[in-house]
Amino acid sequence: MTFQEKLRAAAAQNRSLLCVGLDPDQAQLPACVRDQDNPTLYFLKHLIDATADLVCAYKPNFAFFGALGEAGWPTLKATLEHIPPSIPVLLDAKVGDIGNTAEQYARMFFEVLGADALTVNPYMGRDAVAPFLAYPDKGVFLLCLTSNKGAADFEQQELADGPLYLRVARKACEWNTAHNCGLVVGATQSAAFAQLRQLAPDLPFLVPGVGAQGGDLEAVVRHGADAKGGGLLINASRAVLYASAGTDFAAAGRRAAQQLREQIEACRAA
Repeated sequence: MTFQEKLRAAAAQNRSLLCVGLDPDQAQLPACVRDQDNPTLYFLKHLIDATADLVCAYKPNFAFFGALGEAGWPTLKATLEHIPPSIPVLLDAKVGDIGNTAEQYARMFFEVLGADALTVNPYMGRDAVAPFLAYPDKGVFLLCLTSNKGAADFEQQELADGPLYLRVARKACEWNTAHNCGLVVGATQSAAFAQLRQLAPDLPFLVPGVGAQGGDLEAVVRHGADAKGGGLLINASRAVLYASAGTDFAAAGRRAAQQLREQIEACRAA
């Protein structure tokens, strides 16, 4: 099963476009988990168990696991193994390097860890992206227009044919010969969604920036959904993971995820 097929199946089964980001910040873990042998793994397992029927995907952030040092790799691997096999895993690493290095990144994330999809920085060009696209059953989400203020430094710079992020979107469509390309488009960039969706009607959009970052959910769904009302992975991380600092952290995370899923579905219905 390809990433796209797995994503569509999970979205249909759970009636959800919600993607939950797994960003285990050690400073924000509830006190009640800190006496566990592996606090991060214990925390994430309980949140996954509490939300697995509410999401279309999970998005582990590689940096938060790398920051664990020696424990990071086995914790990440065990986290991925705990996610139900029917739910796709989109690993957020934003990698992008010359071809032979990219080949090793692709092997690490797709073959060794078994991720279904990956975020990739396209700014070194086609040869840096090609090793990821060579896996036709995996998803490759290119950074296009991100939520952070620094997006204005490069992504929004005007070129002869429009802003740079539109060129990235055109390239993604051009490179999408195996139907495994997607775009990262921040929820705070709601004014660009209609144009990007018109340009890339069939590409899935990973949409960070909802929740703590204050993205416009209604505009994202209205202008970003594809012709079938899907094509979006609307990501929330902190709003779900840290909904409570108490012993009810998993139940609170579920409530936050359920509320966000219901808000997304209300926008779709409208």
